[in-house]
Amino acid sequence: MLRQVIEITAMNLSNLPSRVGSSSVIVVGIAGVVGVLVALLAMAGGFEAALERGGAPDRAIVLRSGSDSEMASNVGQDAVNIVSSMEEVDASSAELYLVVDVPKRSGGQVANLVIRGVERSGFEIRPEVRIVAGRHFNPGTREMIAGRKASAEFRGIDLGATVELRDGEWAITGLFEANASAYESEMWADLPVAQSAFRRGGATQSMRIRVESPRDIPALAQRVRDDPRLDLEVIGEEEFFRGQSDAMSGLIRGFGYTVALIMAVGAVFAALNAMYTAVSARTVEIATLRALGFGGGPVVVSVIIEALALGVLGGLLGGAVAYFGFNGFTVSTLNQGSFSQVAFDFAVTPDLLLSGLSWAVTLGLFGGLFPAVRAARLPITTALRGE
Repeated sequence: MLRQVIEITAMNLSNLPSRVGSSSVIVVGIAGVVGVLVALLAMAGGFEAALERGGAPDRAIVLRSGSDSEMASNVGQDAVNIVSSMEEVDASSAELYLVVDVPKRSGGQVANLVIRGVERSGFEIRPEVRIVAGRHFNPGTREMIAGRKASAEFRGIDLGATVELRDGEWAITGLFEANASAYESEMWADLPVAQSAFRRGGATQSMRIRVESPRDIPALAQRVRDDPRLDLEVIGEEEFFRGQSDAMSGLIRGFGYTVALIMAVGAVFAALNAMYTAVSARTVEIATLRALGFGGGPVVVSVIIEALALGVLGGLLGGAVAYFGFNGFTVSTLNQGSFSQVAFDFAVTPDLLLSGLSWAVTLGLFGGLFPAVRAARLPITTALRGE
């Protein structure tokens, strides 16, 4: 039986060039499904990665109890002092989180850009933040540094430029990168200057803290909850950013699978039609093989293998289009958790390509199964007459 399967399959595959029209329908249809699915999942993965890269296992964020974002939080100066002095805290930075309207470079639509007021210790806590052009802002001055993706996405956010925000002008003295995280979509300024310029008094909205070991974070969180002077909660940075990304990435993934499923139905019908046509055109050929002693099982397997081969070709084509067309492509979207634009890169990973290929194989299997069964069940005498 195995020898029969190999012989019939080799014959079918060698005849594919003569059926290039019907075969290409299957390949292109499946390639479209795989390309769209992988591209949309790469978008969701890139968004998640941009947020999650901002977290570290030995860092935590302090927010007001019940707050799910920095925008909705408030941490008073007394609370800052209390938390900073706790034994688990190795370093801390009180921070101001603001959103301003700045036009985007493409299209000119106004979008939300984050202004983060930080203390000098904020850079010590986040060693991944480093200046790649220009210099740091000078404390006590209206100077800012911009993330490289904020500079790429927003109009006027350029090294050496002066940007007008609220009631004054700010000089952009440097561009920074931060391991391709969401921080690169922000602008940072000296905390006291930002508080004064934006009329926030001494208010801060969050704290970033670093601990000696990730194991210290649960103990610190419990200590803060038990302190009657505080109405705060401590969340590990990695956990915080995962929560921020869940809603948007889930929406993108749901949309991606829905679109792919709709397209998959069309691709399966196209494959069924093409494979039925191929079987019908080879009715006499299949009947002759049966008359020579080839079994129905090898015929079924050979037709399915042909459909799977076309499915794999479609999967490889769709994966190649997604990888070379979208991998590393930068876009931005609104992060509803922080009410700000986040720029990120599509991330076409090997796992996504394998997932797309599995979809292609599945579609090929469904597209070839029923035509294969029909081919094996053709009455030999009727088929030999070409009926």
